[in-house]
Amino acid sequence: MILEIAFMEVLPDSHLKFETAVKGAVSEILSKSKGFIDFEMHKGIERANTYTLLIHWQTLEDHTVGFRQSDAFIQWRAAIGGNLVSPPQVDHWSGV
Repeated sequence: MILEIAFMEVLPDSHLKFETAVKGAVSEILSKSKGFIDFEMHKGIERANTYTLLIHWQTLEDHTVGFRQSDAFIQWRAAIGGNLVSPPQVDHWSGV
C-alpha cells in the first residue's frame, strides 16, 4: 500500500468552496479509480490556507499511471484546481 500526501495551498477566500469541491470529487471521481483505498483531508493550523490530502493506493502505479494518466485526473483537476494558488506538492510514502 502507498500513501500519497498532497499539500495544496488554497486561495484565501476559497476554503469552503475547495472543501466542498474536494469532497464531491472524491465521491464522484477518485473513489471510482482503480487501486483507490481511502482518503483524508486536513487543514493547516499555522498555515490556514494549506490543506493536506492523504490518499491510500494499492500500488504506486495505480496513482501515477492509472489515475494520473486518465480522464479521471483531468476531471479531478477541473473540479478542484480553480481554488489553488499553485500546483500541489505531491509525495509518495511506503510503510516501514
